[in-house]
Amino acid sequence: MLFGAMAVTGFGNENDGIFAFRIGQFEVFMLVESERAGNAGILVGADSAVLNRYIPAEGFRHSANAFLVKAGGQNILIDTGTGTGDILLGKIKTLGVEPDNINAVLITHLHGDHFGSLQRNGRAVFPNAKIYLSARELEYFTVTNVNQGAAAALAPYSSQITAFEPGGFDNGREILPGVTPFAAYGHTPGHTIYQIESNGEKLLIIGDLLHVGPVQFPVPDISATYDMDQRTSASVRRQVLDYAARNRILIGGIHIAYPGTGTVEADGNGFKFTPRN
Repeated sequence: MLFGAMAVTGFGNENDGIFAFRIGQFEVFMLVESERAGNAGILVGADSAVLNRYIPAEGFRHSANAFLVKAGGQNILIDTGTGTGDILLGKIKTLGVEPDNINAVLITHLHGDHFGSLQRNGRAVFPNAKIYLSARELEYFTVTNVNQGAAAALAPYSSQITAFEPGGFDNGREILPGVTPFAAYGHTPGHTIYQIESNGEKLLIIGDLLHVGPVQFPVPDISATYDMDQRTSASVRRQVLDYAARNRILIGGIHIAYPGTGTVEADGNGFKFTPRN
């Protein structure tokens, strides 16, 4: 059963911002690049009654995370943080992986806190990696509405980019062994989530499906100012959380505070999130 996924001993704790566990034969490491006090002011349409009910008196924490998956001799990085201070690279090296040893980088979407470590001074930080992202996301941010930061980050990898069309939960196809992308559009035009599977155990990396977990788990219809299409984002958020809850799939979030992973279950008209121990 997935919810019984085993811990990986010897690596990581809250102080160093590394949470390690197994999904079947795969080793997974949730890496915190930064953490700060959360800001519920980014929510759209959350009235004082909702905030008072769900935001703890002491506030909440907001993380910027990435995930490293060691899968069958391959080192797979899901998102790369902002790149500030090379904090993420330092944590990857702590786990015995050099940037040259990253075989694939999966990008959930092209906001700066997800691609920031891809390049330094015009050179690829992960020179041997293939870059995977949705074709819709690539088109939007490099052609339709050019994000210069994204274009610069991807430029050193021009011959190493694989753009794909993510499917839905009923027709998703693997892009790497054990890795299946699903369309989760709304936050951005091509926002993509990734399911990691080994020996029947699964982990769903949900990207920026939500930003304020204490509110958006129990009230998934509330979106954030960062969501480009707030109505679609809310609908997709509910669909993904329902999928994870019904199928008992562990989730990992880029903006969920340490340990950044946990289980979801239906709770009234929303969901309850329980962090992993």
